[in-house]
Amino acid sequence: MKIQLVVKGERLSATLADNRTARDFYALLPQRLTLKDYAQTEKIAYLPRKLTTDSAPEGAKGRLGDVCYYAPWGNLAIFYRDFGYAAGLIPLAHIDGDLGALTMADSLEVVIEAAE
Repeated sequence: MKIQLVVKGERLSATLADNRTARDFYALLPQRLTLKDYAQTEKIAYLPRKLTTDSAPEGAKGRLGDVCYYAPWGNLAIFYRDFGYAAGLIPLAHIDGDLGALTMADSLEVVIEAAE
């Protein structure tokens, strides 16, 4: 399944991961969120509720273009730089293409929705 992130009028396409947490995230869409910079590596935002972590891996590496769920904090993390392994990090999707729109400002409004 595909989703899209709309940032400052630019549409970023992403492919959803095949796991229960990603499907739970998809069920929340569409979402309008304020992304804030974290550690000059990722943009984060809190979701309206925690996602399921049933059958989720214990953790993962955050890679450039990954959209992940960080279960300990209950937040969405969109990586614009590679990051090492983190316990509780669950892949949700991977953005296809340029991520320049995500690095424009420390705080950004984004709409995440199912792609048609």
